Amino acid sequence: MAKITAGVATSHVPAIGAALDLGKTQEDYWKPIFDGYEFSKEWIKNEKPDVIILVYNDHASAFSLDLIPTFAIGCADEFQPADEGWGPRPVPTVKGHSELAWHIAQSAILDEFDMTIVNNMDVDHGLTVPLSLMFGQPEDWPCKVIPLAVNVVQYPPPTGNRCYNLGKAIRKAVESFDADLNVQIWGTGGMSHQLQGPRAGLINKDFDTAFLDGLTQDPQGLAKMPHIDYVREAGSEGIEMVMWLIMRGALNDDIEERYRFYHVPASNCAVGHIILENQ
Repeated sequence: MAKITAGVATSHVPAIGAALDLGKTQEDYWKPIFDGYEFSKEWIKNEKPDVIILVYNDHASAFSLDLIPTFAIGCADEFQPADEGWGPRPVPTVKGHSELAWHIAQSAILDEFDMTIVNNMDVDHGLTVPLSLMFGQPEDWPCKVIPLAVNVVQYPPPTGNRCYNLGKAIRKAVESFDADLNVQIWGTGGMSHQLQGPRAGLINKDFDTAFLDGLTQDPQGLAKMPHIDYVREAGSEGIEMVMWLIMRGALNDDIEERYRFYHVPASNCAVGHIILENQ
């Protein structure tokens, strides 16, 4: 039986990917950020997941205002790095796990979550930067990845509670898949940041810290937070953090916080990262 063993959450700031690709990881500005992921890179070498369900948001690379799925699951055998305007990142092609992805789609849809099934999709920095932070620069990604794109760009995004319950449906689906697989689920995006308007550059460390605490100690309470609280406290792009609740919902109630990292700034964002292991 497949089993979700751990959850990872991390910011997916595009400039981090550019810094890595351009060989700037040891520069004074970027070194503290990459140093903050050294523990995680060693941890995942030992964990050796077979499959990662990677929750992220597309940034007008695969979707546009012509098509806005709330939840879109990638069921293809592979996904190419997207060209976001300056050419695709020099990272490996993402290999999918089609059989498990279709199984999750079927199970979640029958559980009344309206998933969009995607068989052709390029994946942008929202998905590739987290892989780079956790695995570095390998010739091939060491495991298969199921992309799960969430609309947090065009109002209305899903609520935190909807995301948290989708995580529970994903856990049920994975545990009913008849194969011996070590599965991880990652939530990405955030933390506090705002990219435009009078509050551009907003960072709220107190809110971010409370959110990380809530993931470990009170995810049900965190799931009740309304959209307006994310916008007011974490900026217009802070709503990305609802995706972390999909990760948390897919884990057991009893978890151990294995690692936490927080750094400001990266570009104009706060970087947050947490590893939670099922007990």
